[in-house]
Amino acid sequence: MTWRETAPSRESPGGSTLATRLTGIDAARGAALLGMMATHLVPTFGPAPEWAPTWVGLTFSGRSSALFAVLAGIGLALSTGKQEPRHGSGLWAARRGVALRALVIAVVGLMLGGLDVNIAIILVHYAVLFLCVLPFLGLRLKALCAWAAGWVLAAPVLAYLVRPLLLEANPPLQLGHNPGTDDLETPGKLLADLFFTGYYPVFQWMAYLLIGLVIGRLALTTVRVQWLLVGAGTAAAVAAKLAGTAAMESFGGRAALEALPQTRGYPLESMLQVNLTGLQQTGSWWWLATASPHAGTTLDLLHTSGVAAAVTGVFLLLGRVAERLKVNFLVVLSGPGAMTLTLYTAHVWVVSGFAGNPLPAGWTDEGMYWAQALAAVSIGACFALLRRRGPLEWLAHQASRLGSYRPAAVG
Repeated sequence: MTWRETAPSRESPGGSTLATRLTGIDAARGAALLGMMATHLVPTFGPAPEWAPTWVGLTFSGRSSALFAVLAGIGLALSTGKQEPRHGSGLWAARRGVALRALVIAVVGLMLGGLDVNIAIILVHYAVLFLCVLPFLGLRLKALCAWAAGWVLAAPVLAYLVRPLLLEANPPLQLGHNPGTDDLETPGKLLADLFFTGYYPVFQWMAYLLIGLVIGRLALTTVRVQWLLVGAGTAAAVAAKLAGTAAMESFGGRAALEALPQTRGYPLESMLQVNLTGLQQTGSWWWLATASPHAGTTLDLLHTSGVAAAVTGVFLLLGRVAERLKVNFLVVLSGPGAMTLTLYTAHVWVVSGFAGNPLPAGWTDEGMYWAQALAAVSIGACFALLRRRGPLEWLAHQASRLGSYRPAAVG
């Protein structure tokens, strides 16, 4: 849901317009998009043999994609009931709309999966998350909080127990590439990869959608809630990261993991700071004590969710400042944030054009990133100023409208 779907003149109890609230959400989504693009284009590790983490890896890896997922949950909460969820036929209509929107996203993701590109494309997982969260859309805040807390605590443990069974199958139930249309011929392997063994395991990532639903049910237009998101999110993120670092460095976790056969030869110290993708994370319960990006552990989910909550709160506060100044300075992020499906798709397609080929003469990885980032900001701002949806956003919106259509009552 974007600001264009809400009447800009409608006032909230906190005195700030709903349009401002959604502009802040869109701006946070734009920041997530630019962060994900950075991890795709700029190295997250330095050269061998040190493999030292780069500032991009330390800043954006794991956090940008998690922010993207949490914002998906917030958007679903805003579009299906805001502070009070719908019930009855209205709820089922909303669910149908979300399901058809997810179908559009899945089709786009499967088509991109056929490209030769060194990017872990999130769209198919994103669509499956939308479908999995449908049963939770009608829950009230307390129930959502309970489910979110339980999922953060239990899902990583269950995934740790299930993952080895899938990886030890013959052949292993893991794709090793982005989901594509060809993978529909092996649905068991595809589902195992999407839910447990792939880059964005849906089973653990459901926590992000549930946390987003919780945040979206709050009175986001009030200053108190905005500062609560910043403060509580920061506290949770710092506490989780400190606990994970202590477990690895002070209590012997890293030494125990480095002794495992599958980690020998890997720069585990750097990977724990940037990205655990590529390691199977089996054979030791110490894996569950990390707060590393893409670990999918309780501490990782808490840290990245905390960062997402804090970033959301910051942009909501900035939206309030922009409204008071009557200067829409957030458009540089809210513009691209309102059309992330189109811009993300274009970004993947452009990167695929350079796959296996050197960059043009005079270009660097950083230069390629800034060129694409500035293009995304410019295109997004233009569409926002013209009050137009991106082409894929328009398609998804039409699918959602079709799914949520209810014939008028007669009589």
